[in-house]
Amino acid sequence: MDTSALAKLYIREDGSDRMVELASSLQPQSLVILAIARIEFRSAVRRRQRAGDIPEDLAGQLVSQLQQDIETTFLVQPVTEAVLEEAIGIIDRNVLRAYDAVQLAGCLTTMAALESRHVRFVCSDRELLEVAQAEGLEVWNPMSGAS
Repeated sequence: MDTSALAKLYIREDGSDRMVELASSLQPQSLVILAIARIEFRSAVRRRQRAGDIPEDLAGQLVSQLQQDIETTFLVQPVTEAVLEEAIGIIDRNVLRAYDAVQLAGCLTTMAALESRHVRFVCSDRELLEVAQAEGLEVWNPMSGAS
């Protein structure tokens, strides 16, 4: 899952209920995040903190909770040379922001490593979901609950 979906597990927003339902229906370690999700998540939380949307103590708790969940709940895909090469190819084929291409590449690399077509890319960014579908992935948007 990309960070737009991951954040919905920690910060109440549209799609949070669907994300919690999805996460609670799966076994631990079956939700995969890319290693850079820690950075993107922290950035989103701290941005909201600075904007006054989240109190500082809650922001710290959210960051700590994600770190704890990384150790117990999520499978973390490292950003390897294979992921970066895949991201380069995605950017050459599509109009996409760099980190979005890396997130998508992480999913494709995970799918190849698992030798499974039963991988679903979970994301709330419509543009990224469209590219993921074009790249042959099954997608799921917690904002709509649909592919």
